[in-house]
Amino acid sequence: MRVPRSPRRTPGARRRRRIRIPRPALVLLACLPGLAAVLVLALCANGVGHLSGTIPRVPVAARPATLRHTAPQPRIVPRSAWLDALSRHAQPPPRYDDKVVAVFVHHTDSPNGYDCADAPRIIRYLYAGQTGVRDWDDIGYNFLVDRCGTIYEGRAGGVGRAVTGAHTQGFNHRTAGIAAIGTFTAGMVVPKAMTDAIAALAAWKLGLADVDPRTEAHLVSSNSLSRYAAGTSATLPALAGHKDGYMTSCPGAALLARLPEVRVAAARLQGR
Repeated sequence: MRVPRSPRRTPGARRRRRIRIPRPALVLLACLPGLAAVLVLALCANGVGHLSGTIPRVPVAARPATLRHTAPQPRIVPRSAWLDALSRHAQPPPRYDDKVVAVFVHHTDSPNGYDCADAPRIIRYLYAGQTGVRDWDDIGYNFLVDRCGTIYEGRAGGVGRAVTGAHTQGFNHRTAGIAAIGTFTAGMVVPKAMTDAIAALAAWKLGLADVDPRTEAHLVSSNSLSRYAAGTSATLPALAGHKDGYMTSCPGAALLARLPEVRVAAARLQGR
């Protein structure tokens, strides 16, 4: 009896590999409509093809860029709390910079023994002096802080924006001015509530540009009446005293001595 010969494979023909479908998958296939069953079958076949080889690794997502260090916005009393229609002067639209990279701390050189409820009146008095006697277009400080730690909006333009102030000769661009209401020369007591508020305000304002309050800022002088000739690049503390940029004793020796701890507190509020 002649044994039937195996069919000869044509040149280039590939050996077909039998795919075994796991029993649970067969049950699943029976329950799926036609197209879905074909997809499951293809997935099973593809999986079998990889069992004997290296299992492909799932790509790991790229690590996010350096996390920004920000701080929450503290409560800020709006201009409308201290500026009434009778006191308001006509003024041009606010001017803006791209961001704030440094904060200058000032004192207003006014009496210290005030009741905090009188702070709006004091700010209105400062506004009248700067827009009247000095003929400025608005109050120069971006913010003011009273001895109870209340923060007030100063110069118009929006507290969350980089409003160009008029507080530090030569370095008003890309900075914000914070004025402590009072006189803080040597020997004067600086209230903790005030320094805490300055730290919170600086942490938030500098955090918008991811600036560490403990570092330095690179600024360009715009006025030769400052400590630096116009056009000169200057490296100043990111949280500076007025005297760092201008020939003055402001913000007073007592408040100036507290700035190192204010910087540390502000950095901590940013999560650094």
